Amino acid sequence: MVVLVATVVASLTNLERFLTVANRINHWILDTFTSAFAIGTFGLVVSCIWVFASPLGKIRIGGSNATPLLSRWNWFAITLCTTVAIGILFWATAEPMFHAYSPGKAGIQPGSDAAEEFAMVSMFMHWSFTPYAIYALPALTFSLAHYNFNQPYSLSGPIAVLIGRPVPKVLSDIIDATALLALVAGLASSLGTGMLSLSGGVGNFIDISTSPLILAIIGSLIVTAFVISSVTGLQKGIRILSDINTKFFFAFAAFVLLAGPTLDLLMIGAKAFLGYLSEFFSRSLLVGDTTQPDWAKSWTIFYWANWLAWAPMTAVFLGRIARGYTVREFITVNFFLPALFSMIWITIFGGLSIEVNHSENEILKSTLDTDGPEAVLYTVIDYLPFTQVLAVILLLLSFVSYVTAADSNTDAIATICQKDSHQKDNHQKDNHPKDDRHEQPGHSLTIKVVWAVMIGTSAWIMTAFSGVDGIRALSNLGGLPALVIVLIFNVALITMSTKHLKTLKNAEKKAATTME
Repeated sequence: MVVLVATVVASLTNLERFLTVANRINHWILDTFTSAFAIGTFGLVVSCIWVFASPLGKIRIGGSNATPLLSRWNWFAITLCTTVAIGILFWATAEPMFHAYSPGKAGIQPGSDAAEEFAMVSMFMHWSFTPYAIYALPALTFSLAHYNFNQPYSLSGPIAVLIGRPVPKVLSDIIDATALLALVAGLASSLGTGMLSLSGGVGNFIDISTSPLILAIIGSLIVTAFVISSVTGLQKGIRILSDINTKFFFAFAAFVLLAGPTLDLLMIGAKAFLGYLSEFFSRSLLVGDTTQPDWAKSWTIFYWANWLAWAPMTAVFLGRIARGYTVREFITVNFFLPALFSMIWITIFGGLSIEVNHSENEILKSTLDTDGPEAVLYTVIDYLPFTQVLAVILLLLSFVSYVTAADSNTDAIATICQKDSHQKDNHQKDNHPKDDRHEQPGHSLTIKVVWAVMIGTSAWIMTAFSGVDGIRALSNLGGLPALVIVLIFNVALITMSTKHLKTLKNAEKKAATTME
């Protein structure tokens, strides 16, 4: 908290110097650790698939008799909304325009059919299996360590399993603090995206342009909403909002698919999927001539850093709500299904963006150049039936999407900040089998408000004065320390599935006995 407050104060007292330093650190991270991001994230995808097929897949989180906290639908809805946030709404239509007119591959003419295909393949690369491997693997590792190995409610739990002894409290606190700072950077980055998206939506109804004041107002509303939702708890605010939001996602996507050029969109998606499969290894490892190095740093590594910034602390929340389901079910809900949803969403909205721009004399390229990426989505829906109704729905969906992601992670932040009292509470409940011994006690409203204000302030500073570049800088700053934590978790999970598999099976039985 002290580090974050100092950062915000520094940015407010000398903004220009703060932005200069932040961007300098950002460039150093990209220049130095690009290969680490690429190889590390590729390894996470491989690990998820391997664990899914391994004997570990049969292990039930919390023991064979563990009772799920959530129904399968609510589990999926909360997982999807926690990880999707607002990014897929904002970038699904805008990002293809960036790639189509600045393709990151040599020999492709900007605006050509080849550039459009490159753009869609890039979208699949950035929004499907790799990001969900980044989320799923640390969450699964944390969940097994906490529920099946009875490790403390801390990110040091999986590390304790890995090394075979408890992690010293000082080191445990450092790990949790590092993850907190990384998540704040990721949340602030996504909140910045939300501010821009909602600003574009408001501008669609009112003749008003994006400005620091407008962004501040929008950011304040979002922060207030996700604090209120988080305070109401998992079974109320978070569950209800996620359920509504997911249903709106499906309904909105289905309408656009049917109302738009359906066959063309499906063809674009199928072609992009085949291209994605053929280039997955080379793009993941940044080898060959599929992408140029500078482009890969600005886009692919930016995304990996953003996902990673969220991953450790999001793992605390996603790991908690997974109790009662098997490892194989966990990977299905946290890896395969969200990636499939993202591919379908990108096929529909990314494909529609390509089609509209292609048939309307590059209207979206013009919108991007004159009004910014926040206006592209609303320009796209101008070419669909019921434009004004869709614009209102989209505005609300953008707002709720970020709120449902942020409230889950705010809950995780508060949990970690109060982990000592949480562990004491769990100990007191050990003799009351009917209690939900892993459901969190009420978290301090003060803690949630303070962290929310810090996140909102950081997002406003970087977005209002640096735009998309500021969002990228925040993402990369949080992604580097998170990468280290996630890779350690990867090793811990592999150790669980090999060296400690027998121990884990025994721990599952022991946990099941405790739950009886």
